[in-house]
Amino acid sequence: MMALPLRKLVLGVGGLAAFILLWKLVTDAKLVSPVFFPGPERTYAALVKGLSGGPLLSQTFETVKRMLLGWLLASFVGILFGALVGVSKRARTFIAPTLELLRPLPASAMIPVAIAFLGFSDNMVLVVIAFGALWPMLLATIHGFAAMEPRLYEVSEVLGLNRAQVIWKLALPSAMPMILASLRLGLTISLILAVVGEMLASREGLGQSILAASRSFRSPDLFAGIVILGAIGLFGSRLLSVAERRLLRWQASSR
Repeated sequence: MMALPLRKLVLGVGGLAAFILLWKLVTDAKLVSPVFFPGPERTYAALVKGLSGGPLLSQTFETVKRMLLGWLLASFVGILFGALVGVSKRARTFIAPTLELLRPLPASAMIPVAIAFLGFSDNMVLVVIAFGALWPMLLATIHGFAAMEPRLYEVSEVLGLNRAQVIWKLALPSAMPMILASLRLGLTISLILAVVGEMLASREGLGQSILAASRSFRSPDLFAGIVILGAIGLFGSRLLSVAERRLLRWQASSR
């Protein structure tokens, strides 16, 4: 019987191959004009050209850098603030109305505000990314800490643990599954907002490259950028999945 990881790999590669085949069949049949929808061969050629001698490699680096900086900032603020609020019922009651007011705001609605204060700059893009990616991690951390077994707080009082020790030794391991899941979601949001911010602020990156390609009807370059964005999202998700399995090994061993 085929091992489970190998089976997943085969199924994943098979699904990707089927998608590319369907893509080629649609473009060969010219169901959509080649001007707007290039085939996989033209997209691959544009991808190789852009990464080998064109600006695509540096643009990819800029987008990944913005994505990671915004994600790291959102992770630090979200987990730290969420931990402080999550371990205190009084703090949750006090901050809940403010969170419910700000949480539904889409990051796109904050872009004009960020532009007004920071202009069309890299800092503006970074703030928008961090704001959009903050909420999954903040809310997941608060919920994870609040859902900790109440008896553990009683144990911490008996042991004489201070607030920092309660967070680090008891609440954080309990909330870790929710936090790790939110980190993956936050990374996806960071990538999306990095591209949107680059488009709006005309900053160097894949967002600006894709926008310029669409305006000049260079569909192979446009799709090459989209393929790279998909690869970045897939690679980031896989890395966090590996980290999640390693960090949560204690759960499997305790069962």
